[in-house]
Amino acid sequence: MAWLTRFLATVGLLGEHLPAPGTTVGSLLGLGLFLAFPGPGARIGIGIGLTLVAPWACGREAARRGEADPSPVVLDEVVGQWWALQIMMWTGVPPTSGWVLAGFALFRLFDVLKPPPVRQAELLPGGLGIVADDLVAGVLAGLLGTLLNRALV
Repeated sequence: MAWLTRFLATVGLLGEHLPAPGTTVGSLLGLGLFLAFPGPGARIGIGIGLTLVAPWACGREAARRGEADPSPVVLDEVVGQWWALQIMMWTGVPPTSGWVLAGFALFRLFDVLKPPPVRQAELLPGGLGIVADDLVAGVLAGLLGTLLNRALV
């Protein structure tokens, strides 16, 4: 079971081989995985599945490592980035490279700055807190990306 949670929490062990900070790698993985599944039904199903599994896997792996939020654990960033893009697509933001990059940048901004309620979500216990701050950052990024799209287009 420990191998499975490690594999999931580090997204196929990719989080173990970080060429950049874990949060950036996880966000890039989320972006790539989102774009790899172009069908809206597949994206929604995968997004829900990842969101349900992530608190368990991230929490177990963090406990195994004895750290609150280990850098190699990147599934939480995948989930947050996924929902930022998913919300933008749901609301009619075109999936052009510019808007996809905007969704990526907005998620990174909220994930790094942790404005309320992102910071408060991070305070939840265990795996729930590891994932919740990224999920909230993703939702905020998706909503702001949608507002920007509507204001600029």
